[in-house]
Amino acid sequence: MGNSYTEVNNLPSLIKNIANSTGNDIVYDSNTPGGYTLQGHAGNNISQSKIMQGNWDFVVLQEQSQIPSFPDNYVNTNMFPYAKKLDSLINHYNPCAETIFYMTWGRKNGDTSNCASNPVVCTYIGMDNAIRNRYEMMANQNLAILSPVGAVWRYIRTNFPSIELYSSDESHPSLEGSYAAACAFYTVIFRENPNLITYNSTLDPVVAAQIRAATQVVVYNQMAQWNVGKYDLDAHFSYNTVVNSPMKIQFTPNYSFDGPNYFWDFGDGQTSTSKEPIHQYNNTGNFSVKLTLEKCGETQNIIQSIAVNNLNTHETPKIKTTIFPNPTQDYLYIKGGENLVYYQITDASGRLLKNEKISRNEIFIGNFSKGKYLLFLKDKNQNTIITQQIIKK
Repeated sequence: MGNSYTEVNNLPSLIKNIANSTGNDIVYDSNTPGGYTLQGHAGNNISQSKIMQGNWDFVVLQEQSQIPSFPDNYVNTNMFPYAKKLDSLINHYNPCAETIFYMTWGRKNGDTSNCASNPVVCTYIGMDNAIRNRYEMMANQNLAILSPVGAVWRYIRTNFPSIELYSSDESHPSLEGSYAAACAFYTVIFRENPNLITYNSTLDPVVAAQIRAATQVVVYNQMAQWNVGKYDLDAHFSYNTVVNSPMKIQFTPNYSFDGPNYFWDFGDGQTSTSKEPIHQYNNTGNFSVKLTLEKCGETQNIIQSIAVNNLNTHETPKIKTTIFPNPTQDYLYIKGGENLVYYQITDASGRLLKNEKISRNEIFIGNFSKGKYLLFLKDKNQNTIITQQIIKK
């Protein structure tokens, strides 16, 4: 859902061709009338019907090019409420979709038509900063992800100044500018390194390679900055003994977003589907508690050993570990796994494929066939701390 910034050079088709060059594909639809705003899309029957069609994996929202740089009172009235309205419509009819906000860019020399009344937009940097800030606000307010096209453009302007991203009006994208946008979208949608792309459109191969390199630095190497993966399932949990009831344990999942189904196996033959169950153990000892989350056909689980005794103590182990990107083409990276030393990978049948020490908090699976695998992360005593499904693309 956008306007001419999406329509020029047929951005959706560019993304599709890029995806095809890496062995991926997309099916897309769009509504991009010239000059259209989020407010316009929120009241447009065509836009509404396309969203209400359902079964989308992603829905992209792009505001008119100047509005995100306007003063607070304007965007608070004329932009943010309509971003929320459209995101709510997306979530209602596409409960498994992610909303992507298309972060655009400042005009080549600022917005001269609004400079007098809004001095922040008098320069490219000022306008670009304002646009980025407002798109980040919209993404965070709506638990959405960003396609940081404007940030890629700024990197290219700084590091590859000979690449002309603008058309002659100093606002709309040239083919180079649209190609940079397509590379950014490819990276956030497929979570793959843009250097895998072999499609150059009609660009000079050197220029296309420079644009892909910029996208890797800005997008792929900083996925968390753009909320990519932030809302993925996370099966980690903490637990506490209930006050004055040491055999009764309160379990709390780390995942705080709506949507998943919860299945707890308490290790004593009892289970629960509550989000935050309180479980009464009848015997002391060590129990392997398993939490499985399921959402939109994806599952993630973790097994954690807990000690139950009849003493009034409170245990609050909480492991803050992130494994990304997942799916991946080559490397998995581990963030926050200071106590993790070893890893194992098995295929779906349980056949052991790798059993090694973790090196530099990264795991290479580039030589695996495409498919789903199980990753087991272990501490120095070979105890399994985290179990997670991983996908090799």
